[in-house]
Amino acid sequence: MAMERWRPGRGLVPWRPFRELEEMERRFEDMLGWPRLPAIWRRIPSMEMGWAPALDVFEKEDKFVVKAELPGMQEEDIDISVTGDTLTIRGERKAETEVKEEDYYCCERSYGSFSRSIAVPSNVDAQKIEASYEDGVLEVSLPKIPEVKPKKVSISAKKKAKAGN
Repeated sequence: MAMERWRPGRGLVPWRPFRELEEMERRFEDMLGWPRLPAIWRRIPSMEMGWAPALDVFEKEDKFVVKAELPGMQEEDIDISVTGDTLTIRGERKAETEVKEEDYYCCERSYGSFSRSIAVPSNVDAQKIEASYEDGVLEVSLPKIPEVKPKKVSISAKKKAKAGN
């Protein structure tokens, strides 16, 4: 039987995949001089990179629209709020009962609480924001404030009376 030297600190360590990605990114930056991973990953603390719904955000002529994929959720499990210039969508997807069969177990769907926040443009009328939920897709409509068009002001010149007439 071969003996192996004991190395402190090499015992069971929890796996932190996002910490490993950050380390890999740092090594690429050191080697190549430019970042390899999207900049957004660097701004999200690894503790917050749990489950979160995918979002689509787009602009129409009269409004901005945010769509979130929330399959399997109920309306009462979703909370939408606007604070200042931030729209926040929070909720919790509850786990269904586990299905266990002989020598088989698979669970790829994510469950638990989530929170997504996005900046709201300054030309949004916060009092008129509406939301609808259908077929697992939440749609938040953020109407734009109508543009104030400049009013043309005409100038009327007053003629001064000449002194001495």
